[in-house]
Amino acid sequence: MDDQTRIELEAAAFRRLRQHLMDDRMDVQNIDLMNLAGFCRNCLSRWYQEAASERGMDMGKEEAREVFYGMPYDDWKTAHQTEAPADKQAAFATALRDNVTDK
Repeated sequence: MDDQTRIELEAAAFRRLRQHLMDDRMDVQNIDLMNLAGFCRNCLSRWYQEAASERGMDMGKEEAREVFYGMPYDDWKTAHQTEAPADKQAAFATALRDNVTDK
């Protein structure tokens, strides 16, 4: 496979992942993604920002989130994000602590 085809396939897979998270499964909360997979929509937007920075593009965190979420992040939170129950917050805190101490 040539590089251009690989890049196009990777980009298509990313777009489909974004569609799945933003359109098909808006019910899945970021904390659920973090607790189960170790990344969430915010991570994806940060990785997008980092990729832009690697290419010399000046893109802030909020701008990257708006590109990924398709709207300002605060609007997304208001429309789709719920307060995480204490057990999910505790699991996240444990995972975060364990991830930091494992490095």
